[in-house]
Amino acid sequence: MSQKVLLSSKEIDIILHRLACQLVENHTTFENTVLVGIQPRGVFLASRIEDILKSEYNIKEVRSGQLDITFYRDDFRRGEKPLEANKTKIDFVVEDRRVVFIDDVLYTGRSIRSALTAIQSFGRPREIELLTLIDRRFSRHLPIQPDYNGRQVDAINEEKVKVNWKENEGEDVVYLISK
Repeated sequence: MSQKVLLSSKEIDIILHRLACQLVENHTTFENTVLVGIQPRGVFLASRIEDILKSEYNIKEVRSGQLDITFYRDDFRRGEKPLEANKTKIDFVVEDRRVVFIDDVLYTGRSIRSALTAIQSFGRPREIELLTLIDRRFSRHLPIQPDYNGRQVDAINEEKVKVNWKENEGEDVVYLISK
């Protein structure tokens, strides 16, 4: 097994600032916008984006939450080991809001499909957008594309893209892992 660094800490930081800037261009005050990090790994990215919006763009009120999609997945109860649920924390109204889903890697699109179903439990959004750090564009099973994208990666299916966050693994780095 070999691993190659796709993005260093500095490159991730630059991308996060660009993504935050793109959000500001399209959502200005975030008055009718909510950010939703998809559990488990999208919450780290969502938190970082929220921090940048508040500290560098002086956006005082950014509503953000965390969405667990475990029980909405189409592979729920199909694996040998049971899936473990994470927490959903959405303490705001989704009805008629602009929702920005945030996830670290867009691979097959099935997690996003699950998120689309799960968010309906909290109301009917006016619009849903998708922000991802990594887009594995040639691996899609569903016709889902990100509105905001950090980096496109052309990885074959046997390769894995692993995003490490300081908060979880002690470093900010993105690896391409080959078997």
